[in-house]
Amino acid sequence: MSSKIKVLVVGASGKMGSEVVRTLVVQPDMVLVGAVDSSHYGADIGELVLSSKNNVRVERDLQQALTECEPDVVVDFTRPEGLFGRIQTVLNAGIPPVVGTTGLSQAELVDLADLCQRQKIGALIAPNFAIGAILMMQFAQEASRFFRDVEIIEMHHPNKVDAPSGTAIKTAEMILESRESLNTGASGTESVQGVRGGDLGGIRIHSIRLTGLVAHQEVIFGGPGQTLTIRHDSLNRESFMPGVMLGIREVRQLPGLVYGLDQLIAHHHTS
Repeated sequence: MSSKIKVLVVGASGKMGSEVVRTLVVQPDMVLVGAVDSSHYGADIGELVLSSKNNVRVERDLQQALTECEPDVVVDFTRPEGLFGRIQTVLNAGIPPVVGTTGLSQAELVDLADLCQRQKIGALIAPNFAIGAILMMQFAQEASRFFRDVEIIEMHHPNKVDAPSGTAIKTAEMILESRESLNTGASGTESVQGVRGGDLGGIRIHSIRLTGLVAHQEVIFGGPGQTLTIRHDSLNRESFMPGVMLGIREVRQLPGLVYGLDQLIAHHHTS
């Protein structure tokens, strides 16, 4: 029996980070060795999110935590600000990251992929860890071969700091990959600015932020006399945990940077 995977969680007291902590401490093959957060410095992460002490103190300094905890894997669910630098710090320490924070630019992803190659290390960066959301994106890509017109509506809780969601962007990118003809974009004039949403390569994306929502997306296709709606709902953050745990277990075997849980699943099935 191999030793347990030592995991450090960045953003450990946040909504997603604390869910990751609660989930991984009951995994038989994992152990929480470190917690980093900009708030609750010095607190016992167990008392914060598990309602019982587990002797892992919240650190502020990521570099120091990496040195002290010597994790096998780092999980990051934080804010987009400073994310690029945080991932660089983890990779430069020789540790593979599992990242659920969105907001990285294409140029930053290319730079991180290069760093992974130089360090000969894997990394998983995924805009969505819900298996159902991955299937929604794959089904939408398939459907786009048969429908020319498509719009995306994504709905999240009001504390989400970026819009549109990384999932909506990746969905649009996957649709654009699979076909050449785009929407005409003919929408008349807007009497209210922005009412037709944002435009990504001819695909309209609409972002809704409301209290009570978690993470939801509809991809609506239109054709002569019919529409097709593909919808996924994450009703709570537990929906993301199987994907995160899979990422923690698999990231050390990845050959470099993998973007999207769909790529990991494909790699997982073919390797």
